[in-house]
Amino acid sequence: MGRTVAVIGGGYGGASVAKALQAEADVVLIDPRDAFVNAAASLRALTRPDWAANMFFPYATLLTGGGRLVRDRAVSVDPRGVTLASGGRVDADYLVLATGSSYAYPAKPGSDTVDEALDDLRRTHKELRGAGRVLILGAGPVGLELAGEIKEVWPDKQVTVTDPAAELLPGFEPEVVAGLRRQLDERGIEVRLGTALAAPPATGPGRAGTFTATTTGGEEITADIWFRAYGVRTNSDYLADGRLTTPDPQGRVSVTESLNVAGHDHVYAVGDITDVAEAKMAGWAMQHAEVVVENIKARLNGERPTAVYRPQPFPMMLLPLGTRGGVGQLPTPDGPSVASPEMVAEYKGTDLFTGRFVGQFGPTA
Repeated sequence: MGRTVAVIGGGYGGASVAKALQAEADVVLIDPRDAFVNAAASLRALTRPDWAANMFFPYATLLTGGGRLVRDRAVSVDPRGVTLASGGRVDADYLVLATGSSYAYPAKPGSDTVDEALDDLRRTHKELRGAGRVLILGAGPVGLELAGEIKEVWPDKQVTVTDPAAELLPGFEPEVVAGLRRQLDERGIEVRLGTALAAPPATGPGRAGTFTATTTGGEEITADIWFRAYGVRTNSDYLADGRLTTPDPQGRVSVTESLNVAGHDHVYAVGDITDVAEAKMAGWAMQHAEVVVENIKARLNGERPTAVYRPQPFPMMLLPLGTRGGVGQLPTPDGPSVASPEMVAEYKGTDLFTGRFVGQFGPTA
């Protein structure tokens, strides 16, 4: 084939690009991990460790059409290729930046191998299992989803979610927020908004040990374990030298409507690293991937790329609360549509997209 496409990062967007283009070009997927991680499943993997292996899909089952995995980390990118942490180099005709973002464990694994990640989840599960009172810091979708998973497995645990914000799910339809509040109440999940801790708990996150934390308002919260559910950080340190582009203060890169990195017609970006004005979600990353695949295929065939990406004008979300409940807001031609708990369960809650990735990558090991 002769022309090389280097994809940096094998998450939702990068894995989709690599799989779709491996029959069209010499695809090199650069990622330090040994498997694709369906991070949407990580909170259930924590509460049900016997199910946890379902969230990992070895890259070997993804790259069966000639693509190549380089297990390494990018430390610099320039218009002609990628410099690796090992000192190696991958030269490429096309580059796709798809390194996503980091988030506090357990919402995203902290280890690069499946075995280590599963060990981490089993260890934290054991700590959580024995804890009667759970404190979750952060009442966004991740914190609430974690609360729902915990309550489904252990309905008798006391679960408290705090957040400095004054409202739940700002920007979503009132019906979505009301449905969420009702379902949280039904499950006995206490949400305390406008609440921040004066100091972090004395124990580490995910570690059992009774503590009493004081809020900035002077109230005390006693719990036996806590988790952090806030603090997204874009993975773009390898762009810090400015040899390709200069990220914005959030670490994101400027892209055109064709998802080219501004100033480079052969370099693309997908997912959380882009400055596209939308929530950073797996579904959007995979839609970015479709646009980039179409445009690179056109260029490989000597044609003018025409695919563009236009974000939705309103926020979308599927927020399961365990396998049977949850809230959602979906796009329609007439505007946002409120998803019922049954729809949320059908689309996401029942298997957390596992079936979709079995179809894309093949069964888990």
